[in-house]
Amino acid sequence: MNQDIEASPSPKKQISNVTVCSRFRPLNSKERKDHGGQVCVRRIDDETFVFKDEKEEESTFSFDKVFYEDSLQADVYEFIALPIVRDVVNGVNGTIITYGQTGAGKTYSMEGPNVLESDDMKKGLLPRVVDGLFEHLASAGDSIKYEITLSMVEIYMEKVRDLFDLSKDNLVIKQNKGHEMLVSGVTEASVSHVLILRLNLQAGIQNRAVGETQMNLASSRSHCAYIFTVLSDSTRDSRGRTGKLVLVDLAGSEKVEKTGAEGKLLEEAKTINKSLSALGNVINALTCSSSKSNHIPYRDSKLTRLLQDALGGNSRTALICCCSPSTSNSSETFSTLRFGTRAKHIKTSPTAKRIVDAETGARWNAVDVPTKVESVERILAEMKLSPTAPKKDDDHHERILTKVRFQGLKMLFSENYNAVE
Repeated sequence: MNQDIEASPSPKKQISNVTVCSRFRPLNSKERKDHGGQVCVRRIDDETFVFKDEKEEESTFSFDKVFYEDSLQADVYEFIALPIVRDVVNGVNGTIITYGQTGAGKTYSMEGPNVLESDDMKKGLLPRVVDGLFEHLASAGDSIKYEITLSMVEIYMEKVRDLFDLSKDNLVIKQNKGHEMLVSGVTEASVSHVLILRLNLQAGIQNRAVGETQMNLASSRSHCAYIFTVLSDSTRDSRGRTGKLVLVDLAGSEKVEKTGAEGKLLEEAKTINKSLSALGNVINALTCSSSKSNHIPYRDSKLTRLLQDALGGNSRTALICCCSPSTSNSSETFSTLRFGTRAKHIKTSPTAKRIVDAETGARWNAVDVPTKVESVERILAEMKLSPTAPKKDDDHHERILTKVRFQGLKMLFSENYNAVE
């Protein structure tokens, strides 16, 4: 889609602070065994807690919402993501970011066990966002048609890679005419069915760089961005709207002495920490009292360039600070909480975007939300022929399809899976 876009006219520019939440995962078996289950967090209420550092000194932290270890995946979605999903359908850009040390629960919060998970207790933000988008689009009525496109990229060793086409391993991030950041040349797949969207997400995730460390058996070695674009077209006039939703699962900050990283893992860790440091520098510049006169170093890393809209731009943004409650990780948890505290002061200007002079005959796909799918194999075949099919090699793609085939069947026919009606 190459239509020009403009901000919807508004009598007053709306300013919004970044929504910042903290989430504490349960203690893991190693933390219980090695440190007797000691924790560094004492609950006050749903917005405030007391943190105890390595020197037993206490600090009070407050966020828009605190999700303790007994919080549900659904709670996180309803507070953080659901309002943003509604905005995106109405043409307002949104961004959701998970941040924290390696092994703190970022990917679990984002994906759950996997994006095809049918157990509602376990589903992460991604599958819930997919369901939410289709639910809102299906309830819009016949007067509006929608098209959803999906892209997936990872920033690995300071290179932007297309997770749907691995031959595109050094993409460029730039601004379009509307001054919005985009990944030039990235695969954009038009998706009209909730299951096809989830299967494509799972296929892209299979291509993401992971590695085993002492802190995490499947540590993400890259920053990953899931980019949903919702194009809407009203049959009453010639103008449409576009909203972009970006979910970003950041790689975890690491202390080498804890992760035991060496060789390739060590080089990855250095690059990850450097880009997260650049992100911290951008936030410091944005929240500095004299920020209007300061240079904001967005260009210091691919990550900050990609997040430019989310940090001080035109996006409604939410940040989830994922933390370990164990005293053994109190230093890393304190660092994450300080990062979140600074991010609370970032201001953005979310504005609905309109497509100007949409061409007659432009490709608009009405959202197809069937209550019953006749054949998973048919959908998998469509997926294989779609532009999102990973292009590493045919055998690799077959292995991915085999891996998701059973999960797709389970999701479709499980009693726990509620088809969108």
